[in-house]
Amino acid sequence: MTSFSSSDVEHRGRSGAHVYWRLRAKILDLQLPPDAKINIDALVRELGVSQTPIREALSQLEGDRLIVKTPGKGYRTTALLETAELRELFEFRLLIEPWAARAAAVNRLSNPARILHASLDEFEAGASTDGSIRHQLVAHDTMFHDRILLASSNEFALHAYRATHCHLHLFRLHPADYQGTSTVEEHRAIVDAIALCDPDAAESAMHRHLIGAYHRFAEAFSQEDSELRVPPPAKLC
Repeated sequence: MTSFSSSDVEHRGRSGAHVYWRLRAKILDLQLPPDAKINIDALVRELGVSQTPIREALSQLEGDRLIVKTPGKGYRTTALLETAELRELFEFRLLIEPWAARAAAVNRLSNPARILHASLDEFEAGASTDGSIRHQLVAHDTMFHDRILLASSNEFALHAYRATHCHLHLFRLHPADYQGTSTVEEHRAIVDAIALCDPDAAESAMHRHLIGAYHRFAEAFSQEDSELRVPPPAKLC
């Protein structure tokens, strides 16, 4: 499992990839505050690299929607999601991910249960007790949901999901499930249903997981305007 912590990427050398992972970790840890101007000269001094790998990394982070570039003003970190944006993101996910879990359970040839079980086991075995567990949880959660979308064999749904970069934005909100306990429990319910090729159970488990995850992240906000508009199940298989 790939971890995003700064200590892990210290050994990646001074390449653009090294700088990318360093800056990404700093953004997720809020060491680079949300909606703050990026001082490239300061990063040159801090990281001991030239401007070239830093600008390459910033371009990648712009693609991740963690950085925005304004002509004549330079780069800024993106602001944290607001309540309405969080709600809209989960309403979108509720439209496609329960369906994707259902499709993954139906597709016996590309059933992802074995890979998903391995990811869960690896996360639980390697989960750190220090602050880097957040990075491990981001890596696991990203892989878990992406793999289910991939198993749905629907390129449009997969690309639409990936374009949100949802996990990079969500985990800056410091979810209530900081250690991932509820997440792992809910993920196992999803995987068990997919392994049994039970589409109804897989769809329901994913639906419950997303509702639970939404409420955990929503604790970062007041309860005002936080009610989800839950769509009906989409059953095409």
